[in-house]
Parts: sequence; C-alpha cells; structure tokens
Amino acid sequence: MKKLVTLSFLVMFLIGTDTFLVSPLIPMLSSKMSFPLSHGGWLVSAYAIGYCIAALVAGPVSDGLNRRSVLICGVLLFSLSTAACALATTFWMLLALRFITGLCAAIGSPQIWAIIPQVTPKEHVATVMSAPTAGLTIATMLGVPIGSFLSTNGIGMPFIVVGGASLLVTLALVLMFPRIPANTPITTPNTPQDDGRASAKTARDTMYPTPALSASAGAHTKASREIPLAARLLQSYRQLFANPKACPFFLAYFVFQIGNFAVMTFVSSWFSRSFGLDQSQIGVALLVIGVGNCTGAFGGPLLTSRYSHGRLLHWSFVVYLLVYAFVAFSPNIAVACGMLCVSYLISGAVFPLFIERLQSLTATQRGTVSTLTNVTMYAGSTLAGFVGGPLLVLLPGFWGIACLAFIAMALSLLLWRKAGALLH
Repeated sequence: MKKLVTLSFLVMFLIGTDTFLVSPLIPMLSSKMSFPLSHGGWLVSAYAIGYCIAALVAGPVSDGLNRRSVLICGVLLFSLSTAACALATTFWMLLALRFITGLCAAIGSPQIWAIIPQVTPKEHVATVMSAPTAGLTIATMLGVPIGSFLSTNGIGMPFIVVGGASLLVTLALVLMFPRIPANTPITTPNTPQDDGRASAKTARDTMYPTPALSASAGAHTKASREIPLAARLLQSYRQLFANPKACPFFLAYFVFQIGNFAVMTFVSSWFSRSFGLDQSQIGVALLVIGVGNCTGAFGGPLLTSRYSHGRLLHWSFVVYLLVYAFVAFSPNIAVACGMLCVSYLISGAVFPLFIERLQSLTATQRGTVSTLTNVTMYAGSTLAGFVGGPLLVLLPGFWGIACLAFIAMALSLLLWRKAGALLH
C-alpha cells in the first residue's frame, strides 16, 4: 500500500504542477517568442482544452481496458509531451504542444482515482485517496513557484525537469504499481461488504484474479462494448443532469473557476509589469501565496468540522469579494501578496466543500461527476485565459483581472445561493 500511496501522490503532484507551470513564464515567453502579452493566456487555455476533450472520452473508454496500462501509457505520453515543450521555438508550436500535454494528462490522471478503490480494502480507501489529493494541493502551492525558479536557468528548464521527473515516475509505475485486471469490482464506502474478510478478499481477487472472476470481467467488458461509446456517454450524462440541481451547481462552479484561474494565470504578469519583479522575486511572491493556499487546505478540516458548510461557503465568497474589490489598489508587492494570500488560503479551505456539493448530486455516478468537475474547472481556465489576456492589456495594473474575478465571484455566489447550496 505504501507504494500505491507514494506513486499516486507523485503522479498527481507532477500533473498538477504542469497545469500551473506556464503561468509565471508568460512574460519571458512573450519576449522570447515575440507574441502579444494578451495571448499568454492562450497557452493555459490550450492545455485546458486538451484536457477537457480527452477527459470526456478517456474515462468511459478506459472502463473496458486495464487501468494500470492506461495509466502508464498516459503518464509516459505526458512526460514526453511536457519535455517537448522545451523544444518549442514559436508561439504556435508551444501552443500545440501544450494542447497535446493536456490530452495526455487527461488520459493518465483519472486512472488514479479509479484504481485506488479497485486495489484497496474498503476501510483504507479514504486514507489512500488522501495521497493524490495532497499531491494536487501541494502542486497548487508549488507549481507556479517551481516554474518561476527553474526558468532562471533557461526558459525550457521547467519543462525539462517536470518531463524528466515524470519519465522516472513512469518507470516506477512499471516496476512497482499494483497489477489489476480490467473491470474488477470497485470497493468503496458505499459498496456493501460482509465484513473485513470480504474487503480483504476483494483486494486479493483484485491483485490475483481467479479464472471465474476474469471470465465475469470479460463478459461485462464484452456487453458494455456492444453499446456504442457515444450512446453510453449520452446516457450517463443524461441521467446525471436529470437532477435539477446539476446544471446550477456545475454552472456556479464554472463561474467560480473563471475568476480563480484569471487571477492565478495573470498574477505573475502583474507582478512583473507593475512592481518590476524578476523571475526569482516572482517565485518568492508566489510561494508566499501558495503557502496560504496550502495552509488553508490542511487547516480547512478544523473549520468544516465545527461550522455549517453552507455558512462557510457564504462567508468565503464575502472574503473573495473584499479581496478582489481592493487588491488592484495595492501600493506595493507586500500588500498585494498579503491580500492574495488571504484569498487563496480561503480557496484551500473551502475547495473540498465545492467537491462535496457536486458529489452530492448522485450516489451512483461518482466517476462521471469527477470527470465533469475536472472538465468544468479547465473550461473555466480556458475562458479565463481568453478573456483575461485582453483585460490585462487594456486596463492598467491589475484592474482588468480584479474586476473579472470580482464579477465571477459575485455571480457564483448568487448561483450557489439560488441553487440552495448555502442552506446547510
């Protein structure tokens, strides 16, 4: 189990880091490749679009395959495409490579969440799931600073380091990751089990399938493949959105991520343009903000265990609105970092509450909800990249991005409230 925990953490940490890797490089890339600063957000959006497209298809397709093999292939392709970004010499070449990297990330990362319940006894699923969650959380804190610090040794260095590290993790997956057959029974807290021995038996059958179990899995696979993929996708999503709360919940989350990613994507450009920070100084500033996010992530359970989740979400949006109403007035980098640190501390604390609300939509389609949650997040990132770039150029300082974030947070608050998500 230790190998599973460690490798799950590393995969999600590296993919999460790559998600935010390009943001602090936008000013340098704009200068080197001679493209307008307003186009910098396209590089973030290209990755997000690639991820969205692949995620909607890769999940259902992988249900009929060996997830371990899909995971290894996905991480291998991810490592190669990330490293290849260092070879880009033009904006359009880098844009295409970021799109391909997003595609590859969406093939590998969802397999982690699906494999853990397959190879882990019921009583340990939640514990093991915390490893990839921690990987993403820490990547959120360190991804942007890592890109900023590594870029001091060359604009391509961040891509080479992350790609090389991912290649080593791919090798570790081949050598140490648990072997699983396709379509093994998934052990989750909602899956009925006779007792602890039943959970252990499920885990043993997962690792060492009997001929009967393998035959059953093969029959299930054959039956599922008889239904066209498009029909399976449509049926799954139609069933989920039959819940009247599904549309407003996902719309509220989408609008929130527009504001969240707009700030995250262009804050480095603001620090460089308005405060004259170099790459190392930007890295330090972003690390301070990231520490706030990580502190909120690890300290959040203290709040969520004591207070109403609906009330916490409500007051979190109040803090967001206050921060984004005044952050553009920041007279120096210390004030700007302090205000954004507060904002992302709140994000780290309440992010699980957003996921909780979305997962509450269904008890039988957790995987579909997880996929749509990721797609919604990256769709918000895509729109933030396209809209935020021109706003950054048209308006002085951080005014364009701050206004976009303020409007997004206000609208998201209204949508969550109207959907009844803040009542409990």
